[in-house]
Formats: sequence, C-alpha cells, structure tokens
Amino acid sequence: MGFPSRLIARAFQATVPVILGYFPLGVAFGLLFVDQVGAGWLYAFLMSLIVFAGASQFLAVGLLAAGAGIAEIAAATFVLNARHAFFGVSLLERWRTGPLKKFFLIYWLTDETYALITSLKAPPDVEESDFHLLIAGINYSSWCAGSLAGALAGEAIAFDTAGLDFTLTALFAVLLVEQVRRVREPFPFLLALAAGLATLAVFGTANMLLISITLALILVVADGARRGWA
Repeated sequence: MGFPSRLIARAFQATVPVILGYFPLGVAFGLLFVDQVGAGWLYAFLMSLIVFAGASQFLAVGLLAAGAGIAEIAAATFVLNARHAFFGVSLLERWRTGPLKKFFLIYWLTDETYALITSLKAPPDVEESDFHLLIAGINYSSWCAGSLAGALAGEAIAFDTAGLDFTLTALFAVLLVEQVRRVREPFPFLLALAAGLATLAVFGTANMLLISITLALILVVADGARRGWA
C-alpha cells in the first residue's frame, strides 16, 4: 500500500500538534509503567502496540499497581473507551474502503485523530480514507515510539515519576477547550460537569471516573431520545 510523498507530507503536517502531545505522553506512560507496575520495557511497548488507548493505559497502570483483577481492568477499559463506538458510527459512511484499510482506520481511531479528520479536508484528487489512514498511522506511531522511549529510559535511569500521571489530564483539558470552541453548544459540557460533580459528592473519589462517565453517557442518551435524536 503505497502513498505519494506529497500526501505523506500533508498528513504529517496535519498531525504535528498531536505528535507534540502523543510522544511526550507516551514517554510519560512508559516511565510510569516501568516504575509503578514493575514490568519490563517490552510489556509497556507491547501494551501501546496492541491496546493503543492512552487514557485507558494510564488507568491500567494505576489499577495494575493497586493489584486490580483482570475483570476490573477490562470493565474500566470498556466504559472509558465506549465513546469510540460513537466516533466510529459517525464515520462509517465516509470510510467505504477495503476491509484491511478499514480495520486499521478503526483500530487507530482516537479522540485526537477523530478531531483532526473531522475538521480537515483531504487534498484534491486523493481518496479521503487514504488521508485519514496516514493521519491515524502517524499518530499511532508517535504514541508507540514515545512509549518505547519512556520505558527504555525508565529501565536505564531512576526517575521520580510523581506528577507524570497529570499529563493526560492536561491533554484532555486542552481538547475540552478545543471542543467547546468548535461545538459552541454548552449543554453537553454542562451535563458532563454536573455528572462529575454529582459523582464526586455521592461516591467520593473512589471509582469517580467510571461512574461519572457512565452517568454522563446515560444522561446524554436520555436527552437525545427526548429531543428525538435516538
């Protein structure tokens, strides 16, 4: 599967902002994995290659370090990544391509990739799915490369990883600002804020992420059904 150099250059140019976030985040994940889980660099790298779910990988580090079981980790990962199902459904009509290409388009889909491909137009005379595949692949590669670099560094040098887990929070904060500016509809964001505050007030910090995401999802779907969207 070959792509013209001009298309690769255009895709790389489009992904630079994500690369600047994914690579250092990947480094932070690799460092945290080696330090908190205590496993070798290869396991951190394989997790990024196979799982490729930034938020869930950071969540998994905390759960593994706390001795959580497979069922708990699987449930947490499912709930946290359920949003990707909605991303995928919205792109089905645009991704009418071969099964192999579609597999990687779906496998490599992330919040940041979705934000890019839904806001950019493919260059003229280029199949849109090819442009999207390059963007997704470059983002995937930058995350995996960062994870490998961080894990190798974590094994070679002693690092104080305190505070590194905040890097993902910072990235989500930036994404939130971008989404607010693009959507210009305050209700979904206010609904999510209310769900988070209610969860914090009732349940405290324990399992707040999972409960608040689930509650916000239920409220959004219920509101969509009320308005006739579902």
